[in-house]
Amino acid sequence: MIFVTVGSTDFDLLIKKMDELIPHLGEEVVMQIGLGKYKPQHGRFFAFAPSLESYYEHADLIVAHGGLGTIVEALERGKKLICVVNPTTYDQHQEHLLRVFAAHNYLLWCKNVENLAEAIQQARATQFTPYQPPECHIHKVIVAYLDKI
Repeated sequence: MIFVTVGSTDFDLLIKKMDELIPHLGEEVVMQIGLGKYKPQHGRFFAFAPSLESYYEHADLIVAHGGLGTIVEALERGKKLICVVNPTTYDQHQEHLLRVFAAHNYLLWCKNVENLAEAIQQARATQFTPYQPPECHIHKVIVAYLDKI
């Protein structure tokens, strides 16, 4: 199953393209469309859910926007992930994130939504590097700061 998620915003361009591809994929696709206006014609969809856990669990491939929360949620579950930058974001933070994650071979960065079909085929054939979250040192920084006060 392919799970498509756009987070808490809208990304109709991605949802429309995925909906267009569904008849040719031969597999189930479920889409979380967020605030999007486009209603898919070929796959199951919903706007929001209390948890995306069951969708992540059943997916063998996730297609998503470039949001950090979504990226980490998918990668920590060991799922294959394709990300597309949402062009409506106010800055280029998704591009910066995807550049780093793609450079480490954690995910496939689809730079043009029109190439999504090829990206799906490529992701299926790619062996990605398992994601290991970096060690967190924030508690040490806070303690060091508080010791100076």
